[in-house]
Amino acid sequence: MLMRWIERAAWTVGCLLLGLYGGMRLWAEESRAQAVQEFHALSVAPADQSLWSQQRVAAYAQAQKAGDAPEAVLRIPALPLEVPVYSDTSDLNLDRGAGLVPRTEGTDPTRNLGIAAHRDGFFRKLKDAEIGMPLILERGGRTLRYHIVEISITTPQDGSVLRPTDHPSITLITCYPFYFVGSAPQRYIVRAELDESQTLNQVQIHRNLQRRET
Repeated sequence: MLMRWIERAAWTVGCLLLGLYGGMRLWAEESRAQAVQEFHALSVAPADQSLWSQQRVAAYAQAQKAGDAPEAVLRIPALPLEVPVYSDTSDLNLDRGAGLVPRTEGTDPTRNLGIAAHRDGFFRKLKDAEIGMPLILERGGRTLRYHIVEISITTPQDGSVLRPTDHPSITLITCYPFYFVGSAPQRYIVRAELDESQTLNQVQIHRNLQRRET
């Protein structure tokens, strides 16, 4: 009789602990999702999907349910374009915004920061980009202002567009032509340079970091 009571008690405690664990996991996931939503609400306006393909609209809606908050927000007010920028170019990140091209991020003022996104989503608006347009990147609590200096079309194998530059730059990459059916054969490149007023600050920050490291 005693053994049966102990067995029932053990099962009851086990079920309670399992339920508590499940509840904590659910609470943690809901908290994470809410934090991501709050970041988007504060930093990024609702996506303008007027130029998007139906496939991209569906993928974006699905991707919004998962993943972490973006690392930055990219804006080109004249288009207007506003897109969250995530830590890499995984399928998930490109379904919900733009992604940092691996090995192009850093504090080096000669770094050419690569940002990629889909041509049938956020970056379809780049078809109307023009030389001289301002570009704004909000990242790490800072607002950096650039202006577009070059627009070109190249092949997917052309890695020269992401080489370090003499001037702090951002290079936006998407597939081309914008309305091509199937896998697009070319790449559309928009390069912007950091405004002169902010270049000296970037260089000074980099030098200060180097001094601290040595």
